[in-house]
Amino acid sequence: MTEKTDPKFKSGFIALIGRPNTGKSTLLNRLLGQKLAIVSNKPQTTRNRILGLKNLPEGQIVFLDTPGIHHPKSRLNQALVKTALATCREVDGVCFLIEADHPENPENDFILETLTESVGPVFLVINKIDLVSREELLPIMERFSRRRSFAQIIPVSALKGDGVDILARELLKILPEGPRLFPVDMITDLPERFLAAELIREKIFRLTREEIPYATAVEVEEFKEREEKNLIAIKATILVERESQKGVLIGKKGQMLKEIGRLAREDLEALLAARVFLELWVKVERNWREDPRALRRMGFQ
Repeated sequence: MTEKTDPKFKSGFIALIGRPNTGKSTLLNRLLGQKLAIVSNKPQTTRNRILGLKNLPEGQIVFLDTPGIHHPKSRLNQALVKTALATCREVDGVCFLIEADHPENPENDFILETLTESVGPVFLVINKIDLVSREELLPIMERFSRRRSFAQIIPVSALKGDGVDILARELLKILPEGPRLFPVDMITDLPERFLAAELIREKIFRLTREEIPYATAVEVEEFKEREEKNLIAIKATILVERESQKGVLIGKKGQMLKEIGRLAREDLEALLAARVFLELWVKVERNWREDPRALRRMGFQ
């Protein structure tokens, strides 16, 4: 039976873009009211385009969280930036995030140049306003207004939630009238295997330092549901580029790998509403970030 919607119902796609570590994933999670995208205090955490759905009585907003836009060096990062830029040309509107405490950056200039190709309205979203005073915001708004015309400039704190509801309401206004694009009970179109891999990778970002987080990838080898036991068995492999990185991830007497697994399992049980048996392995795949075949296998085109 086809769902009936108000003839004035609105639906459409909004891209969240910005340089690395501007809080795009934190904003997405706040907009949705639950954790979907992984977050860390390290830049370039997001590697895939994450689709998240916000359902409102008068419309449905489909958010696309994108990898941070920067000047890429590795093949992997080139693929990430290409994904982010392509997304801008496929949506009904764009949220360009900058940081209130660090608004001036060459990468922001690069993004502004790129946004000339965007076909939809562009909102300037000034995030992290909890870190600055009100007096500091006005000059930022004035400077960016001189660089290009924005549909609106909206200050928010994705971490605290300030201004986020206002942003959602204003974004809904620019969407076209149309039916719901996804079922109302959906939060994302991403498979559970992907979400499991992302949560494991988030713990690696949280617990390791320097090059380790960036040299790792997670592949879920098995994802088996045992409904009679309300249990999900997950087997995942963490890829690294060198033997020394493998040693760091495993840790003394396996303690680092155990802690990664413990934290990931806690989040997975909350996400999947079931007990989780998580088995982690570490494998060396040399120079995978520069290997086109490895990148294709992992879904990075």
